[in-house]
Amino acid sequence: MRKVSKNSNENSRSDKPAAVVLVSGGLDSATTLALAKEQGFRCYALSFDYGQSHSSELLAAKRVVDLLGVEEHKVVNMDMRQFGGSALTDSSITIPDHACDGIPVTYVPARNTIFLSIALGWAEVKSAEALFIGVNAVDYSGYPDCRPEFISAFEKTANLATKAGVEGAPFHIYAPLINMTKAEIIQKGSSLGVDFSQTISCYAADKQGLACGICDSCRLRIDGFKEAGILDPTKYRYGK
Repeated sequence: MRKVSKNSNENSRSDKPAAVVLVSGGLDSATTLALAKEQGFRCYALSFDYGQSHSSELLAAKRVVDLLGVEEHKVVNMDMRQFGGSALTDSSITIPDHACDGIPVTYVPARNTIFLSIALGWAEVKSAEALFIGVNAVDYSGYPDCRPEFISAFEKTANLATKAGVEGAPFHIYAPLINMTKAEIIQKGSSLGVDFSQTISCYAADKQGLACGICDSCRLRIDGFKEAGILDPTKYRYGK
């Protein structure tokens, strides 16, 4: 028999479904977290220190979860620099300052597969049937693990490979931004009260957390704010 608390607020909180939300510190993941909370989920935020080119995004992730509020925030350490293969994990590969044809060198091999796999493990421990990820297939850089086909395939795998899935508590992978433009994401986040000044999207931010303003990710962000008709609060070293 379930124990009933005398605190009605505690009751309503515990009755909410739980979700693990991937939070990188960028505007997409911040909006995704805000959407998960709007939909009534108790959110467990998960970030990764994977040897990325700068630590500013992890500082931004902490700011985002502190501002929006979560049940718990974990940062998982894994050094993907051991494998390299990306401009974000290998300093010998130059981060491009222009859009590239095909899959760009900023693609980190299997990153979202790895991140979602770890999120799935935590979700199973927390009895959370939902996982949220802020991937986008419209205004994105051509990464194969940001496509709807990938999200659908991973959800099937999650429900085949876990005790919870086999025993009838299936997982659902939510990618609420996947068909939105960057401008639409910014507009939605703004309507939910996301403070984008606390986020960072840059591939090459400096130690002070200033965005470069010229990398592909910065350009997508700058154009997104312009198209959304919303003032960009980001501090850039160059351009804008």
